[in-house]
Amino acid sequence: MPGREKITGERTRPREVTGGMVLACLIAFFLVVAGVNIVMIRVAVSTFGGIETENAYQAGLAFTREIAAVETQDSLHWKVRGNVKVDAVGTLVEMVARDAAGVPLAQLEATARLLHPADARADHIVPLTQVAPGTFSGRTEAVAGHWVLLIELSRDGIPLFRSKNRVFVR
Repeated sequence: MPGREKITGERTRPREVTGGMVLACLIAFFLVVAGVNIVMIRVAVSTFGGIETENAYQAGLAFTREIAAVETQDSLHWKVRGNVKVDAVGTLVEMVARDAAGVPLAQLEATARLLHPADARADHIVPLTQVAPGTFSGRTEAVAGHWVLLIELSRDGIPLFRSKNRVFVR
């Protein structure tokens, strides 16, 4: 391109790239990158302090209690089966609990919860009633999709069994 002409017909020279211009562009580029990094770091630090538990010591003690509860539960050798299905009325949760010999478990209180994997506000507490020794049933509103079924069995307020299973409800 021989040169640019202005409307008046004058010819102008193309702008030369000088060392100073390259240096200025390079410095401007790195200033923009540094500025974006500063903003991103400030936002990240201000929105999450890095604390997942208020008291790590208490969380450790709770974990130790959970381990002991699991060992106690395993020693019982109970067989607990849960079933979730949707019918015309809503969602039905059924549970059967038997001991190691296959005898239905009696004098237990049972609770069930359908926990949404992504949104705790969508969780459903399912009140279970004993319909026969070791057999419990309860209903909640109709739900569909992936859920976590949490079953808990207790006697006189003392938790004896806990089971968490992923279920898909149609």
